[in-house]
Amino acid sequence: MPQNKIICSGLGLVTMNEVSNTQLKTPFGKALITCLEEQGVEYIFGIPGVHTVELYRYLGNSTIRHITPRHEQGAGFMADGYARVSGKPGVCFLITGPGLTNALTPMAQARADSIPMVVISTVNPKPQGRNDFGRLHELPDQTGLIRKLAVYHHRMDDPERLTEVMDEAFNWHRSNRPGPVHIEIPLDVISTHVRRGSPETETLIESPTRFEIDGIVEACQKANRVSILAGGGAIGSGGVIANLSERLDAPLITTINARGIGKGSELSVPVSPSLECTRNLLEESDLVIALGTEFGPTDFNIYKSLPEIRFKFLIRVDIDETQLTRGPKADIAVCSDVVGFLKPLLELLPTTTRNSRGRERAKQTIEEVKSILSPEEMNYINIIHAIQKELPDSILVGDSNQISYAGNLYCHIHKDTGWFNAATGYGALGYSVPAAIGASLADSSAPLVCLVGDGGFQFTLAEMGTAVDEQVPVNFVVFNNLGYGEIKNYMINQGIEPIGVDPLPPDFEHIARAYRIPFARVRKPQQLINILRQPIQDKLPRLIEYVEKA
Repeated sequence: MPQNKIICSGLGLVTMNEVSNTQLKTPFGKALITCLEEQGVEYIFGIPGVHTVELYRYLGNSTIRHITPRHEQGAGFMADGYARVSGKPGVCFLITGPGLTNALTPMAQARADSIPMVVISTVNPKPQGRNDFGRLHELPDQTGLIRKLAVYHHRMDDPERLTEVMDEAFNWHRSNRPGPVHIEIPLDVISTHVRRGSPETETLIESPTRFEIDGIVEACQKANRVSILAGGGAIGSGGVIANLSERLDAPLITTINARGIGKGSELSVPVSPSLECTRNLLEESDLVIALGTEFGPTDFNIYKSLPEIRFKFLIRVDIDETQLTRGPKADIAVCSDVVGFLKPLLELLPTTTRNSRGRERAKQTIEEVKSILSPEEMNYINIIHAIQKELPDSILVGDSNQISYAGNLYCHIHKDTGWFNAATGYGALGYSVPAAIGASLADSSAPLVCLVGDGGFQFTLAEMGTAVDEQVPVNFVVFNNLGYGEIKNYMINQGIEPIGVDPLPPDFEHIARAYRIPFARVRKPQQLINILRQPIQDKLPRLIEYVEKA
């Protein structure tokens, strides 16, 4: 009988039989970090805890940089901001229970806005008996809770499926509607060893058939007045959309999450579809091509409740098949990503540019919106335009606040990812400070301007410490109207005596001093621009208080 020889390996002393049986399996934590590296992950946002320390054992020697927020809500919003600018999923490490529940609000915002996130959390093992309860961080049913929110959820009961599951998680947003993906690792799995599989790289994305494209080409050639409506699902497709807009002489209307598409074009109509002038443009068109928009109320009815748009002929393109059956009925519905739809369409459309007064129609709509907006709204919009003129490559990250609401109604943006905020979908306060940090990490070359109210700022102001730690040069501009000004105005307009909308703001200069960062106080738009013109020193964030009400 052959001797059972003892050998030394990275896993300790094992027998040859054990080596044969395990094939030198890898510690689960190390295998997970390797998977994340293979998926191109640059950053992980999270706060270490006793339940997740095994995930950190091998992180220090990896190519991935860990970002420690002051609260898991900050981790989620940073991942959101990173994803919007980079186009890649933002990744979080969260502990069981409170770590995960603290991040539910960012996950809900990401789901509402179709932002790719991969959230990796731990979970207590399944109870072994009637009395096996009361564990640290325990929830009654963590899996059931998160499954209702995540667009894809997997509990890692079989660690051997790690590579397969991580591929599914990171490929989800490429072939489905993006959103928060959740991977749950039981504590009795996290310390095991696993056999590493090979990563899958192929992702199948549905493309339109030649029959569908031929029908769409025919519809485009018959139509005299075409308009294009681009939503958040069209981000990253700006070049091909602009090409289509020029070919068809079609005004390009953009929703809030697609505001930078069509930048610089005379056909661009960066105006909310919830305004009558935009709806008139759509209803007067004999063909509307809708790309990656869910026709949600926060884009189409948030400022004024209007009847459903009556389209003469609607072509609708969405990567999520279920969206094609919601909202207005399409004459032609195509399940595809935007680029996969537009490339074959452009190959078959005539290359000559038609003239159907598209530029005139676009200009007329913009002039109309300027005439109906209030002086206060136009003042905010002028500030947005002035910032971009001074900082042409800037990214403006907003909260649920007055300047964001005004810009969502109308503003020209210079780049695809140059404008986003929380005043859509889920509408969370406190979004902009951590989201701006994540955005800056995704594109350190772009000037970052965070636009936040004094009320929303206090939700997540502690993340200023993260910005200092990570040397993120963000301009945090706090519009101080001494409370929740937008809600106060709404209550007054509804005939309600304002209550609970006047919380006393802190001394922002002292906050800047506490974090050892530069501070400025301004009262006029030009003063703000003068400060932003000055380069940020030492890679530190800068806090600017814009006093609106003394």
